[in-house]
Amino acid sequence: MGLGESFMIFVEIVLINLLLSGDNAIVIAMAARRLPPLQRRAAVWWGTAAAVALRCVLTLAAVALLNIPFMQTAGALFLFAIALKLLLDHGGHEPETRASSTLAGAVWTIVTADFVMSLDNVLAVAAVAKGDTILLLFGIALSIPIIIWGSSFIIHLLDRAPYLVYIGGGLLGYASGEMLLKDPGLRKLLPLEGSGLAESLPLLIVAALLAAALLLRRKRAA
Repeated sequence: MGLGESFMIFVEIVLINLLLSGDNAIVIAMAARRLPPLQRRAAVWWGTAAAVALRCVLTLAAVALLNIPFMQTAGALFLFAIALKLLLDHGGHEPETRASSTLAGAVWTIVTADFVMSLDNVLAVAAVAKGDTILLLFGIALSIPIIIWGSSFIIHLLDRAPYLVYIGGGLLGYASGEMLLKDPGLRKLLPLEGSGLAESLPLLIVAALLAAALLLRRKRAA
C-alpha cells in the first residue's frame, strides 16, 4: 500500500468518524444532561470509554453480525426505544426518574445505545481500512476526541435551548430507520428498493417517534 493510498484511507476514516460518531455524541449528551456538572464529565468519559471499548470488540465480528438476518431490525427497534426514553426523560418538566438523574443510569443508557450504534461505524471503518490493523486501530482511537468534544458541545446547546432535544431524538429515530433499510433479512421479506417507501421510511420513523413522545407526555401530564 503506497503512501498516497494510505493518506486517502486516512481521510476516509476521518470523514466516517465525523459522520457516524455524531449519533453517539448526541446520546451521551442527552443521557448526561440532567446530571450535576461533575457527574456529567464522568458520564461523558465513561460513556466514551464504553463506546471505544465496544468498537474494539465489535470490530472482530462486525461483518458477521450485520449480515445476520433481522439483526439490524432488532437494533433499530432497540434504538427507537432508547430515543423515545430520552425524549420522555428530557422533554418536559416532570420529576426526574432514577435512571435519568444518576450517573449509573446515564452510563447504562449510553452503553446500550452505543452498542447498537457502533455497529455501522465499526463496519464502515473496517471496510475502508482493508485489513490494515494499524489504520483500523487508528480509526477507533480517532473516535475518542470526536465523541468527547461533540457530546460536551451538545450538552451546552441543550442547556441553552432544551427544545433541541427533539432534534437529537429525531436524528436517533432517523438512524433507526436507516438501520431497518440495511437489514438483509427485512429487504428479502419486504422488497423496498426502488420504492418511495424506502426513501421515506426514516422520515416516517422520526414522525412516529415524535408523535409517540408527545402522546405519552400528555398522558403523564393528565
